[in-house]
Amino acid sequence: MRAFNLAMVLIAGSLAAACAQKADASASASAAAPVEARTEGAPYVLAGTQVWTVPDPVSGRDYEVFVSLPASYATSPARRYPVLYVTDADYAFPIIRQIARRVNLEGPAVEEFILVGLSYARGDNGTMSRNRDYTPTPNGPRSAPAGPHGQGPAYQTYLKTQALPFIEKRFRADPARRVLLGHSYGGLLGAQILFTDPTLFHAYILGSPSFWFDKRHMMRMEADYARGHRDLPADVFMYIGAYEVPGPTRRNTRDSDMVGDMRAMERTLKDRGYPSLQVRSVVLEDEDHLTVAPVGFTRGLLALLPATR
Repeated sequence: MRAFNLAMVLIAGSLAAACAQKADASASASAAAPVEARTEGAPYVLAGTQVWTVPDPVSGRDYEVFVSLPASYATSPARRYPVLYVTDADYAFPIIRQIARRVNLEGPAVEEFILVGLSYARGDNGTMSRNRDYTPTPNGPRSAPAGPHGQGPAYQTYLKTQALPFIEKRFRADPARRVLLGHSYGGLLGAQILFTDPTLFHAYILGSPSFWFDKRHMMRMEADYARGHRDLPADVFMYIGAYEVPGPTRRNTRDSDMVGDMRAMERTLKDRGYPSLQVRSVVLEDEDHLTVAPVGFTRGLLALLPATR
């Protein structure tokens, strides 16, 4: 997990160096818009984005959320938009923002949406914050750095009571169309929410989910949910890299068969026969735990937020 977090943050660090405080939704409307003069050597800023502090009154931590509004937001004041919430925002937010623009260059492929990046607690490094907030039990791997695990339920409560209401009060977000995207531990968090409060989001993109965590604890959470429920109202898309298996493969971050775990979860969910559940997955060839993220993000957007033509 440390290798994934560090590598991906380095990849996107220059992209997420700073965010503008004022929305400029029209910035994406025209690729030919004039470029404003910049001070030489100044940090690169993602134009048309916002950063907000949304505190957690229970833990006392301050979390930042990043927001990017769709191009039509300013000119369609009566319209409400689906919202894509993404964990690990420090690297994932700028990547998803650019993917959403890129795939629509030659016509609509992905529906317009409000993008919300769920960043780490202020003062924490990414590893500390995600290990604590994205995991369901305190039983972290022995290789993990010192620091707590297992506060995923508390972070889930923060999302439900603070972050989501903040976005839906301030922006024209459609509360019936919330999508959660998480990769690795973020995918583990998404699965935790899916099996404890599934209607908090209407759709889930679980990327390279760390189902191996704590002796496959998530499989037990799924079984606990199944014992008490006859339906699981959600649309679930999972992706993983073909190299995320044990053996002499490049850059697998663990010895676990993450591909097998994902397939087992999909098979189990389909066998439950939940009438309101849609679930599918894809194994992406020639990709590992690090390289699969941008490809998986793209496939997830196309699957869960397709444009209507």
